[in-house]
Amino acid sequence: MCQWSTVCEMSDSEDDDIPQLSSHALAALQEFYAEQKQSLNPGGDDKYNVGVIEENWQLSQFWYSQDTALRLAQEAIAAAGEGGRIACVSAPSVYQKLRELHGGDISVYIFEYDKRFAIYGEEFVFYDYNSPLDLPGRVAEHSFDIVVADPPYLSEECLRKTSQTIRFLTRGKVLLCTGAIMEEQAAQLLGVKMCKFIPEHSRNLANDFRCYTNYDSGLDYET
Repeated sequence: MCQWSTVCEMSDSEDDDIPQLSSHALAALQEFYAEQKQSLNPGGDDKYNVGVIEENWQLSQFWYSQDTALRLAQEAIAAAGEGGRIACVSAPSVYQKLRELHGGDISVYIFEYDKRFAIYGEEFVFYDYNSPLDLPGRVAEHSFDIVVADPPYLSEECLRKTSQTIRFLTRGKVLLCTGAIMEEQAAQLLGVKMCKFIPEHSRNLANDFRCYTNYDSGLDYET
């Protein structure tokens, strides 16, 4: 029994006035919440789709287009060779495309600051470019046949620190994706040269973006 009968009567009256969602509106709302939950915690067969985890612009995240992600993934596989190991440093689009294409047939790891990518289990390695060599013990020096890297910021500091990570991880080959304005610094730090292939993003960027390698790559030839 309510001790405050007047308040209870008012509450009952107000409940009667609250508009009720139609079955269609309720279904749409439930679908929306399901999509939001999926974007936060994707799983199943879709978890490797490029874009399944939304870009976070505050982390300077801009995903590659499907075609670019595919081209870079194919290049990484060709460069690594059969049974090779691939490290994707701040390049989740390439990692996702590699996994989408080949499932568990290849050895590939994703080094990322964004912990949403921890859904990829043991293949996820937390990575902060500000601490370029602060990596778990299970990541051995020079243990990857190729490193695909996309430093999050177009700055000399970010490229310099990321380059430390790249040199630690790679057995030799480097595929770097960054702005055209970083060409000179990239050459000095990693011995890479600009490729003919021009990568594209799912959202157009104002900066001129390019690919660089330190080996004779397929990105210098038309396909």
